[in-house]
Amino acid sequence: MTAPTASRTGFVVAFADGDGTMVDSLGGKGAGLAQMTRLGLPVPAGFTVTTEACRAYLAAGREPPLLAGELATALALLEERCGRRLGDPARPLLVSVRSGARFSMPGMMETILNVGLNDAVVAALAVSRGARFAWDSYRRLVQMYGRTVLGIEGDLFEARLRAERAAAGVSTDQELSAGRLEVVTRDFRVLCREQTGEDLPQDPHEQLHRSVLAVFESWTGDRARRYRVHEHISEDLGTAVNIVQMVFGNGGPRSGSGVCFTRNPATGEPVPYGDYLVDAQGEDVVNGSRQTMDLTTLAAREPALHAELCDHLRTLERHYRDLCDVEFTIEDGRLWILQTRVGKRSAAAAFRIACDLVDEGVIDLDEALLRVDGHQLAALLHPGFADSAGHPPAAHGLAASPGAATGRAVFDAPTAMAWAARGEQVVLLRPETSADDVGGLLAATAVITARGGLTSHAAVVARGFGKTCVTGVEGLDIDSAARTAVLPGGHLLAEGDALSVDGTTGDIFLGSRQVVASAGALAIRAWTTSAPSASAPYLAEADPVVRAMGRLLAHADLRRTCTVRANAETFHDARAGRELGAEGIGLARTEHMLLGDRRVLVEQVVTGDEREAGLRSIEALARTEFEQILGAMDGLPTVVRLLDPPLHEFLPDLVELEVRAAVDRAAGTVDDAVERRLALVRRWHEQNPMLGLRGVRLLAVVPELVTAQVRALAQAAVALRERGLDPRPEVMVPLVADVGELEAALASVRAEVAAVVGDSGTELDVPLGVMIELPRAALTAARLAEHVDFFSFGTNDLTQTTWGMSRDDAETSFLAAYRGAGTLASDPFSTLDDEGVGRLVRLAVTEGRLTRPDLGLGVCGEHAGDPASIHLLLASGVDYLSCSPPRVPVARLEAGRYAVLGQSAATAPETR
Repeated sequence: MTAPTASRTGFVVAFADGDGTMVDSLGGKGAGLAQMTRLGLPVPAGFTVTTEACRAYLAAGREPPLLAGELATALALLEERCGRRLGDPARPLLVSVRSGARFSMPGMMETILNVGLNDAVVAALAVSRGARFAWDSYRRLVQMYGRTVLGIEGDLFEARLRAERAAAGVSTDQELSAGRLEVVTRDFRVLCREQTGEDLPQDPHEQLHRSVLAVFESWTGDRARRYRVHEHISEDLGTAVNIVQMVFGNGGPRSGSGVCFTRNPATGEPVPYGDYLVDAQGEDVVNGSRQTMDLTTLAAREPALHAELCDHLRTLERHYRDLCDVEFTIEDGRLWILQTRVGKRSAAAAFRIACDLVDEGVIDLDEALLRVDGHQLAALLHPGFADSAGHPPAAHGLAASPGAATGRAVFDAPTAMAWAARGEQVVLLRPETSADDVGGLLAATAVITARGGLTSHAAVVARGFGKTCVTGVEGLDIDSAARTAVLPGGHLLAEGDALSVDGTTGDIFLGSRQVVASAGALAIRAWTTSAPSASAPYLAEADPVVRAMGRLLAHADLRRTCTVRANAETFHDARAGRELGAEGIGLARTEHMLLGDRRVLVEQVVTGDEREAGLRSIEALARTEFEQILGAMDGLPTVVRLLDPPLHEFLPDLVELEVRAAVDRAAGTVDDAVERRLALVRRWHEQNPMLGLRGVRLLAVVPELVTAQVRALAQAAVALRERGLDPRPEVMVPLVADVGELEAALASVRAEVAAVVGDSGTELDVPLGVMIELPRAALTAARLAEHVDFFSFGTNDLTQTTWGMSRDDAETSFLAAYRGAGTLASDPFSTLDDEGVGRLVRLAVTEGRLTRPDLGLGVCGEHAGDPASIHLLLASGVDYLSCSPPRVPVARLEAGRYAVLGQSAATAPETR
C-alpha cells in the first residue's frame, strides 16, 4: 500500500518525512526509524511526537493546544496506510508508544505496548490470532499502562504474576495458558481500580493520548534524572515519543524478537552478535525474564531470515559507518527492523572497532581517534585479577562488561548505595536488573545477574557506566528477600560475603582476590621502557585491543601540540609517570618529606631547639629524594613546588597535647617539655589553616624550612650533572596573591641556587615560576609574569578559593545533594568550572602572555587528567598538562583528540 503524503506539522513527523539528521527533534529512536524507512528497510509504519512537544508540555504543565489535533491527523494517516483502525475489532490497529531522547537512556524512560486493545478487540483477536496470543497482549498492555500512566508500583503486578506461575506450577510467563493469562489480566484491572480508582480506558484514543503524556512525564522521573546526572546529559532536552504499528514476536514458533549488534559490543570482534527469543516480545529479551539464544540459533532455525537480517545489518553499518545496535521482530516468518542507533560498547570494543573501521577503509585515523575517549581508555587500563590457576570460579556467566572488582555481596540497590556511601566496596546481585536499580549499579564495583544476556539491561547500563558485569549466570538462585544466593555448586552466599568478579571472562570467585595491572597498562610501560625508539611498538602486540589502543594513543601523540607531564610525590611516582608516557614532572610535591616521623625536624627548626641539626637533617633527606626524582626524569623538566601545606600540619596534634598536659596536671605533675610543645602548637594554631600560614607565606615566618629545600634541590642537580646526567629542575612558588610576595620568594630562591652553583663551579639553569591558585593571582597575572618563566595553574585550590568551598567538606556534605537536585550539572572539583575558574585561567593566560610572550603555561591540578576539562584548558592556551601518573595516557589521548577537533576557546566536547 502506498502511504498517503503528509507534510510535517508543528509537533508530529511521520517516519517517511524525517531522516537521521533530525535527532534533536525526533530523538535518537525516531531519527533512526525515519532513516531506516528512507533506506528501504522493513520498518513498521508510524510517526514521532517531537521533543519540542515534550518541552512545551513540561514547561507549561499542560498539553500544548495543537497537539491533540495533530495526533488525530497523524493517526488517521497511519490507519489509512496500514488498512487498520484503532479500536476496530474486525481490523484493529495496535501501536506501541515508546520514548526516544536525543541521547540513548536505556531503560530509564517508559514504553507501552499494544495500545488499542480493549474488551471488544481482544475478543476478536482471540478468534483471529488465538486466545493465548490475545490475552498475553492484553495482559502486557494493562500492566504497562497501569505502571506508566496510572503510576502503580510495578512490583504489585509482578507479585500477581509470580503467584499465578506458582499456582500453575510453571517458571515462566511463556508457560501460562490462555485461561490463566485471562485471569491475570482481569486481576490486573482489579488492581488498577483498587490502587487508583481507574480502569484501563476502553476508548483506544484515550489510551493513546494518555500514554503519550505519560512518556513525557517519564523524562522527569527519578531514575531518568539520576542517569542524566551520571552521564552529563542536559535536563532541558526532553524526549520524543514514537507511535509505531505493532508487529508481534509472540505469535507462535515462527515468531520472535531479538536485539543484535553489527559487531560484538563487548570485544569488538567484527561479526554480528545478539540475543534472540522465539515466541517473545522485545521486552522479554532485555528484561532477563527468559534465557536468550544467540544469533547462531536463529541461523540454524531460520537460515533465510538470518541471512536477511545480516544483510540489513551490513546496510546499517555502511550508512552509519559505526557499530549499530538493532532491535528486530519476526512476525509469522516476516522480519521487521524496529530500531537502530549507534551502539554502546565496552572500552575494549571501542578501540578495536575504531581501528578495524580504519583498516576497512570506512574512516581515517583522525576520525578513529574521535570514536574513543579518555574515559574509555581509563576503563581499558582498569586492573584485572592475578593468575587464577588453582582457583576455579564458583560460578560463570556471560562476560557483559570487562574489568575486575572485589566487594561484599548485596542484593538490592538501596543497600548497595548505603554501603557504598560509607566506603564499602559492594557487588550487586540481582535476578535481573531494571531501571529502578540504576542507583545500585552506580554504587557497586560490579554487578551480577542470574538471568539476561549481553544485551540485557544490566549489560548495557554496566558497559555505559564502565562497571564490571557478569550476566546470565546459569544455576544462580538469588533470594533478594532473604538476602542470600545459592551458587551453582550449592554454596550459600549471604549478604556481606566477599566476591570477586571478572567481567572480561565471566568468572565469579568467592572471597577477595588480588587485582593486577591491565594488559593495556603493562603494554604502555613496555613500549616506553623497552622500545622507546621504535616507531610503532604496538604492532607486535597479539591482542587486537591492546594493538588498537597503542595505535590510537600513538596517533594522539602525533596530533597533539601540548606536552603531558605527571604529578609526583616520590621517585616511584616519577618513574611510573615516565613509564606511562609523561614528558616531565609538572608538580613535584615536597611536603611528604617532612611528615610522619620527620615532623620532629620541623619542630626543631620552629622552636629553635637544635635548629641547625634539624635543618641539616631536612636538607640531607630532601637532597636524597630530589636526586632520585631528578634521576628518574633525566633529560626532562621537573617542576618542584616549594613547601605548601599549613605549618600546623608539620607540628604535633593540638588535641593530643592538651589531653596529655591535662592528664599530667590532674596527676600533680608537669612535664616542661610537653608544656613547651603545647605552647608552641597553640601559638601556630589557626582557625582556617588552608587560607592561613602556608605556601609562600612560610618564607616570612620560617624561611629556613624553604631555603633548605632549595639548597637540597640545587645540590641534587649539581651532583647528578657531575655524574654525567641531565637534570632539569624548575621551582615554583605556591599560594602567591601579590607580586611583592613573589619578588621576595624569588630573590631567596635565586640566592640559594647561586650559592650552591658558585661553590660547585657547575652551570645550572633553574627556571622559576608561580602557581596561579588564588583569584587575585589570576587577576594580577600581568604583573606576576614580569618576574617568572612560567605559570602553573593549581586548579584544585583555584576552584576552592573561587567557589569559597573546601573540597573535602563539600564532597562529604552538600555537593551530592546539589548534583542530585540538579543545582549543579557537574562537580567543579572533577570537571573544570568553565564560567568561573575557566574564565580566570583564560584571563591569566591572556595577560601573562601579553606581558611575556614566551611565558610557559601549565596546569597541575587533577583537572588536567579529566577529559572534559582538558579540552577547556587547551582551548585556554596552556602548553602542558600535568596529572597523576595513571591519568597520563588519558591526558595524552584527549590532547590528541582536542587537536583533531580543532576546538575554539569557547567549545568543549558535546554537552549531552
